[in-house]
Amino acid sequence: MSVSRPAAVIILAAGEGTRMKSGTPKVLHEICGSTLLGHVLATAREPDPVRLIVVVGHRRQEVTEWLAQHAPDVQPVVQERQGGTGHAVRTVIEETGLDHGTVLVTYADAPLMRGSTLTALVREHQAQEAAATVLTARVPDPAGYGRIIRDQSGAFLEIVEQVDATPEQRAVDEINSGVYAFEAHLLGDAVKRVPTDNAKGEEYLTDVIAILRAEGHHVASVTLEDAEEVLGVNDRAQLARARQILNARLLGDWMRAGVTIVDPATTWIDTGVRLDRDAEIGPGTQLEGSTTVAAGARVGPGSLLRDTTVGEGATVTQSVCQQAEIGAGAVVGPFAHLPPGTSVAPGERASGRPEAAPSEGAQNA
Repeated sequence: MSVSRPAAVIILAAGEGTRMKSGTPKVLHEICGSTLLGHVLATAREPDPVRLIVVVGHRRQEVTEWLAQHAPDVQPVVQERQGGTGHAVRTVIEETGLDHGTVLVTYADAPLMRGSTLTALVREHQAQEAAATVLTARVPDPAGYGRIIRDQSGAFLEIVEQVDATPEQRAVDEINSGVYAFEAHLLGDAVKRVPTDNAKGEEYLTDVIAILRAEGHHVASVTLEDAEEVLGVNDRAQLARARQILNARLLGDWMRAGVTIVDPATTWIDTGVRLDRDAEIGPGTQLEGSTTVAAGARVGPGSLLRDTTVGEGATVTQSVCQQAEIGAGAVVGPFAHLPPGTSVAPGERASGRPEAAPSEGAQNA
């Protein structure tokens, strides 16, 4: 079947993020060369939505300024009060007038979600002609999550929050990720009727699912193969964990593409880095920003390269290079520092050893 473009992806980014204990808004913290929000926006673009919408609230000026600079095509919508996920989506619908097509809802603090997952969610949602489709995952420790309850045939039945779950329901290991696909006209109607009779007095999207089910609409589900995709970032420990997972993904992709990573446990690569086949990255190496490493080049051990170009067959050892250009066959290090603007000519050498001054071909090395 043909899949229609989603009408919109709504990214919820209005929370306070108090557990980060930071002077930086939570969604603007960085992992692997991009902010959490930047990663989620890249993911949200893969299903090719007609509109990208980010709900902002806490410290909205900083987030909207970031959007204006890095994603000017994204529409920010202000949630004036923290009224829950349902309230955030209702605010979007009231401001934008979304009333047709498929609408995805995801979160700015979930940087591990893959674009292919959102695309698959849209495909299944439209194939089943569902009113809503819930993205679920099976996790070893479901504590704190809403549980997915199914009927005897395995069909989706309901979401039960942990506080309301029976002991039998709490034993269920399939959880609600909080990511959904909706049909906009049904979402717009149901979200107006979400109750606030809960401990926080807030409007929750899970109640939209319950309303649609109660009115006889079909609610489908898609279960993730990789449960790590749903992990959110609420504190510095979770930020570090997300960085580890995303870095491991990036390294795995590069190794499968023909790059040698000698020690993945001590190698860190940003999403903007580009590596050619047969490049070799040694232990204790960080490649940041828009760094590129050509075929046959060796970088590391113990090197930090930021926005640096390394030519074919060049070698960089125990060195720091920032916005530098290293020619083919050049040798940099050990112990060299190449500041911004440095150019090492092809075949030349730049070393930090006191007894080995840079050659004329290495400028400012």
